[in-house]
Amino acid sequence: MTTFDSIQAELSSNKIFVEELTKNFLQTINQKRHLNTFLNVFDGKAIRRAQEVDKKIVNTNSGSLAGMIMAAKDNICFKDEVTTCGSKILQDFVSLYDATAIQRLKNADVVFVGKTNQDEFAMGSSTENSAYGVVKNPFDESRVPGGSSGGSAVAVAANMCVTALGSDTGGSVRQPAALCGVIGLKPTYGRVSRYGLVAYGSSLDQIGIFGNTAKDVARVLQVIAGHDEHDSTSANVSVPNYLEAMNKDISGMKIGIPKEYFADGLDEEIRKAIFLQIEKLKSLGATVKEISMAHSEYVIATYYIIAMAEASSNLSRFDGARYGYRAENVKNLTDMYVRSRSEGFGDEVKRRIMVGTYVLSAGYYDAYYLKAQQVRRLIYDDFINAYKEVDIIISPATPTTAFKIGEKTDDPVQMYLEDIYTVSANLAGIPAIAVRAGKDINGLPIGFQLYGKHFDEATILKVADCLE
Repeated sequence: MTTFDSIQAELSSNKIFVEELTKNFLQTINQKRHLNTFLNVFDGKAIRRAQEVDKKIVNTNSGSLAGMIMAAKDNICFKDEVTTCGSKILQDFVSLYDATAIQRLKNADVVFVGKTNQDEFAMGSSTENSAYGVVKNPFDESRVPGGSSGGSAVAVAANMCVTALGSDTGGSVRQPAALCGVIGLKPTYGRVSRYGLVAYGSSLDQIGIFGNTAKDVARVLQVIAGHDEHDSTSANVSVPNYLEAMNKDISGMKIGIPKEYFADGLDEEIRKAIFLQIEKLKSLGATVKEISMAHSEYVIATYYIIAMAEASSNLSRFDGARYGYRAENVKNLTDMYVRSRSEGFGDEVKRRIMVGTYVLSAGYYDAYYLKAQQVRRLIYDDFINAYKEVDIIISPATPTTAFKIGEKTDDPVQMYLEDIYTVSANLAGIPAIAVRAGKDINGLPIGFQLYGKHFDEATILKVADCLE
């Protein structure tokens, strides 16, 4: 397990250079190609970038993340690099600009080694929906890594990079982090700019971070957090010093345990593992209180109505006219639209577009989309009321550990239920982090979540650090 602290120690004592470090990670990526983690490896470009960072270190003018080797999900734009979103429809699309998060990390002297595989347009919970093949879980290659940011989770878990960026619309960072045994943070909605993140559900999407330690995740968040004039949903809220907040003192902290989240349907090994972690927090001085999230039974239906409606709208731009895949030998404009989208999108994306279009259609808008928005407010209020009594909330991240590849692809409802513990954070816009809780009897990672108050990533990072 490589951490930024260990890299800094070696760099400061001249035991290693960023160029050598980068080559080592690129070698690991090549050796583990069978996991299908990367869609685009930067190779020579990464080595040249590492050489530049080495020179800056020698000249003592390097950025705060010099020596950090990262990967990014392939729905985050890199200038002059292909951004496919895991879809055939964007197989040849080259981005004209860097996402704000990428630009800020480059300014901090991060070296990026490539773009990771994902569920097509971030629609999935297993990374089986990519047009470029399934990503495999490094703990058991017959199992999924989770999704939709499965490639980024595997890249960190399999030591192909130190940290990685993903996107989280309904758990797409936290769920694969839990299934791959790494840390996964979804910041508060608006904390990190979405400029350059290809939109799926615009009121839900947030760029998130994978790492081996809470400190590494905090270091990356420190750089990418903050207001961005290019993103109208970016919040103009001050960014604290996350590392300084990690003082390991959680005495007196109040922790909420939602009774609804530990009801039937949760694997018993996961339940026991989480309560062992709760006992650890109590031994460190925290107090625990059972709470109720009264509207939790509606989160899946509410989330999928809103997410699919927004997907229907956002993906209407992919029509073969301006960029991306275009069908050949078309008869007219309508034929081009229909065939380009039919041939370019995968089955899951088509399913979500059709459902989203339906719930937005005349006669059904009030019954489905408007009603879902009203229930979303009730779910938001559940969290606001809970935080009057507690500082953080503990929840499972997944109902089971990693399932077999192909096990749930023919049953969309079962696949959607994989998100049952994660979507509420996106609906409420609060920060949440997936942390480790050991392994099950088969040696598969168990993870769980810490939910925080709006813009209080510092507290959940602090608790995650204590648990390490």
